[in-house]
Amino acid sequence: MKEDKKEDKNISESKGAGGRLSRKEYDKELARLHVELVKLQEWAVHTGAKICIVFEGRDGAGKGGTIKAITERVSPRVFRVVALPAPTDREKTQMYLQRYLPHLPAAGEITIFDRSWYNRAGVERVMGFCTDEQAQAFLKSVPLVEEAIIHSGVILLKYWLEVGEDEQTRRLEDRIDDGRKIWKLSPMDLRSYSRWYDYSRARDEMFEATDTERAPWYVVRSDDKRRARLNLITHLLKSIPYKSVPREKVKLPKRQKPEGYRESTRPLRYVPERF
Repeated sequence: MKEDKKEDKNISESKGAGGRLSRKEYDKELARLHVELVKLQEWAVHTGAKICIVFEGRDGAGKGGTIKAITERVSPRVFRVVALPAPTDREKTQMYLQRYLPHLPAAGEITIFDRSWYNRAGVERVMGFCTDEQAQAFLKSVPLVEEAIIHSGVILLKYWLEVGEDEQTRRLEDRIDDGRKIWKLSPMDLRSYSRWYDYSRARDEMFEATDTERAPWYVVRSDDKRRARLNLITHLLKSIPYKSVPREKVKLPKRQKPEGYRESTRPLRYVPERF
């Protein structure tokens, strides 16, 4: 992880560390990365690769925006985003990891978990939805499960987005008065907000138990959303040995002749053009 931190620093310095990355610079770099993500998609489908990407982090760390940046130019049939709701009464009686396993990728799929089985190490533990004994049992068993996932041929990447106290406060306050974002501020977010250090302790213990050589955690500094997205996508692409897949040059065929077809005279219900 030291090498990754050094690499992140170099990327930041090359862009002008401390300075705001302009929208033009961000869009240009993101467009280039989108091309590479399409190549990754085609490679995964062509080779039958199975890729699983886990996103975790504090509330307001930018997980949703980063996932959107990754997926906005690729196929949702290949890049599948999994954001499970609270467990049902039946799921509560299952082995904890059981409800996540059906969502792991099959051949040619890239699964992105917007929060994952690590809920047990974070929100469930901090907010009292599981006992400390259950959390400890999870931390002990999950490296073995992840080893089995990797052994089955899945490329597993785990990202933790870290946001500072002041920036988290600014982002959550911003949601209060923004009609586009108010849905992101749930009662659970408000309850969680006051427990900063409980989450810090839970995060540290989670890293200690589950940051393994085979399935390491990669931490992304996300106070600057634009830089965080570019850095994470760049790292993701470098972590997967994808290659460009040969493809035939696309050429549109000729359209058929009308052969007597005439436009219908039936009146149509057009949407009013107010803009």
